[in-house]
Amino acid sequence: MLYIVTQLAVRITLPALARNLRTSTAGCLNLKRSRVVPTVTRRCLSWGQTAKLNLSMAATAAGPVTVSTMPESAVQGLQPQALWDYFQDLTQIPRPSKFEDKVIAYLQKFATQRKLDYKQDSTGNMVIKRPGSGGGEAAPTVVIQGHIDMVCEKNNDVQHDFHKDPLKLIKKGDWLKAEGTTLGADNGIGVAAALALLDMPNSAKLPPLECLFTIDEETGLTGAFGLDGSLLTGRTLLNLDTEDWGEIFIGCAGGGDSVLELPVQLEPVPKTHSSPQELKISGLMGGHSGLNISEDRGNAVVLAALVLQAVVKGRPDVRIISLTAGDKRNAIAREASAILEVPSGEARLLVQQLVSQQALYLKDEYGHLERDIDIYIYDHPERSPTAMTLDSQTKLLTLLSTLPHGVIKWSHAVPGLVETSNNLAAVKPGTADDSEVTYTITCSTRSSLGHAMEVQRARIAAIAGLCGASVAQDKAYPGWAPNPSSPVLQVAKDAFQQLLGKEPKVAAIHAGLECGIIGEKVPGMDAVSYGPTITGAHSPDEQVNIGTVKPFWDVTLKILEALADKKQ
Repeated sequence: MLYIVTQLAVRITLPALARNLRTSTAGCLNLKRSRVVPTVTRRCLSWGQTAKLNLSMAATAAGPVTVSTMPESAVQGLQPQALWDYFQDLTQIPRPSKFEDKVIAYLQKFATQRKLDYKQDSTGNMVIKRPGSGGGEAAPTVVIQGHIDMVCEKNNDVQHDFHKDPLKLIKKGDWLKAEGTTLGADNGIGVAAALALLDMPNSAKLPPLECLFTIDEETGLTGAFGLDGSLLTGRTLLNLDTEDWGEIFIGCAGGGDSVLELPVQLEPVPKTHSSPQELKISGLMGGHSGLNISEDRGNAVVLAALVLQAVVKGRPDVRIISLTAGDKRNAIAREASAILEVPSGEARLLVQQLVSQQALYLKDEYGHLERDIDIYIYDHPERSPTAMTLDSQTKLLTLLSTLPHGVIKWSHAVPGLVETSNNLAAVKPGTADDSEVTYTITCSTRSSLGHAMEVQRARIAAIAGLCGASVAQDKAYPGWAPNPSSPVLQVAKDAFQQLLGKEPKVAAIHAGLECGIIGEKVPGMDAVSYGPTITGAHSPDEQVNIGTVKPFWDVTLKILEALADKKQ
């Protein structure tokens, strides 16, 4: 439990108070001229929790110590404490992509309270600066970078508003996760580490720091694309946004989206159809569309199209009312729902048998990995007046089953690296009228090679055209070309070697990092990326390995101490 003082006799000794509070007196209470002066710090209270210290200030006051309690935080006692405290702060502040105003206000208050200079550009990115200290005052400036937004995914049975509600943290063994939602460790842990660095004492050996907090990374790297490079003077960058502890990343894939729109014609449901059914697919792992794409996890969009095609083939007069699957462009689709109108009588039983048969096939194919996969159909309570025409539902299912998903090519240059992939991310209906509804299908393509990525995006556009869909494709963001001769890479390798007792793995990653874009905005930037172990990113299974956060912090300090020794 966390102990909160509500009333205090001024004659009690601070060591005795410390024993009552089970915490150090340092930074919590100061005794001055026979008066107790409360100084509440994060060692005493966590952000977002309400506590009031009603202390008698009269020098002659006396009375008992009254202590109330509140539930212990999931990060209570974890090390490094400052990093975990700041991470908990972030989990209590809503920060969906494109809606980062609350966390920006938090950062502004943080900087103001510590009298640290900060600047923002017109895009919304923010830089907080800390002078060098502990002998690093004259060293070149180092940029610490992370993004402040998070992917907002939740399980269907969870009630959570990402624009209003704080996350509920759960500690399970050596892992920290959120209850039924994404955790936001991507990239909240990196942001928390930057805040902890900014808050270090003046005795700490650090070079001058520019902590760059970018916005809207998760929905298109908007912050990095819009970055005003003049915000930064540093030319050495530590990006804290990768998720495999013990590895240093020096390159990443580029990426670009394709948004397809397919007009779907509607017509009245035949009078012979009076058995509405709902097909559900759930329990899939989902995950990051770059990091997890090579694992061949089930994709709810792909599986829903496959099951529906089997149903329509077995019973051609089945009519599709609606189909929804997937959500975020950078997440592998986990859930799908389709509503069907089925003829009365034996057709209902046949459709249920067809779905059950496909469920068995898919569990046989995916079940060793996707242990919680669930595919089922049940009676839907409401009839719909309209359904897709046979021609339109054929076009929709053909489009979904033809679009590529998964690894398209492995790299010949870097063994084990996915070179090019596509994520068939989502299919959603728009607002329908009596005769038509437009379905939006989202694809996210990644590649280490720009021309290879554009070949696949052209392929997607061609498939869309054959099925009668239009396509809009944004400007692709660039990859980050590896530089094995990077000076900061050598410093980072030495620090990892000292901490781990072995040479770290140096690699490129099949995911989007902001390093390449920032490098274009700030010529001459020398960068590496690393982080603690995070699994299940971009899904409600997201979790951070607690045991890797302390060494992640320690290696960051070692790198910065080494950089503090360098001179301009």
